[in-house]
Amino acid sequence: MSLTDKVVVVTGASGGVGRAVVRQLGSEGARVALIARGEAGLAGAAVDVGVEGGTAKVFAADVADYDQVRQAAQQVEAEIGPIDVWINIAFTTVFAPFMEITPEEYERTTRVTYLGYVWGTRVALEMMKQRDRGVIVQAGSALAYRSIPLQSAYCGAKHAISGFTEAVRTELLAEDSGIKITMVQLPALNTPQFDWGLNRMRRHPQPVPPIYQPEVAARALVFAAAHPERKEYWVGATTAATIMAQRVAPALLDRYLARSGVKSQLDDDKAPTGVSNLWEPADRDHDYGAHGSFDDRSHGRSLQLWLSQHRRLVTVAGLGLAAAAGLGLRRR
Repeated sequence: MSLTDKVVVVTGASGGVGRAVVRQLGSEGARVALIARGEAGLAGAAVDVGVEGGTAKVFAADVADYDQVRQAAQQVEAEIGPIDVWINIAFTTVFAPFMEITPEEYERTTRVTYLGYVWGTRVALEMMKQRDRGVIVQAGSALAYRSIPLQSAYCGAKHAISGFTEAVRTELLAEDSGIKITMVQLPALNTPQFDWGLNRMRRHPQPVPPIYQPEVAARALVFAAAHPERKEYWVGATTAATIMAQRVAPALLDRYLARSGVKSQLDDDKAPTGVSNLWEPADRDHDYGAHGSFDDRSHGRSLQLWLSQHRRLVTVAGLGLAAAAGLGLRRR
């Protein structure tokens, strides 16, 4: 499906992966509806879409509130047109051991990061079912398969999103619906998440290396929106390795992460920012953009993403090489 002139809703559009996604959509010529809380970030995102060649309109909403999400979607359809694609990206998190997160903080993280996807999916389906067409894309994580220390709220939410999405997909299949839903499991990314997430540690949090730029995730999510037939895409070699290792040796990973999981998420060279977007948007008055503070350590490309996008071609090529090798051995 070409995304040119399609109406695409993106939650969490003001910064990080969402910001990179709306820029990518702008280059595809899409009409983009930007949903987030931060006024400065949303304004910058709208400019980015226009610079890339698309059109954008801002719809401020807190995804943790179903009524706000539904009202935003109704405004999108009234002011831009019928929604073709809905991409759920918005989230928040707390970097801390589980017992150092208050019940209120845990509930808020879950409402934004899990229920935000549930409400976005529900509202998208309410709009799309009357036309029996549309695409829903969930921004996932390798942590939807393998949890790590210091991120229990985030990991729990990503696991829940994966299970929720599978249930909705089977319901759509049972109804023989024309609506598609797919999920993209992402690697560690250089986004403002690590600058504005609530942090209880004495050091600045960091993505677990290797780190990828948010544009890698954006290309994957936009590709999934245009090719939603696959139930899931994996981005980054570490994502694929993590998921496969969890399937084969989860107990071994438990012990490995118990030894290294905390240290690998803390940067000895950076002090904590003291900023938090848990209750209020961090980008209300300051536009953080798409990138975090790890540009010098981040990769702009992912070979594994290309392999995931061209799995059929890779399979055919692999079978061809195997056949050629077998023929060569037979002749010898």
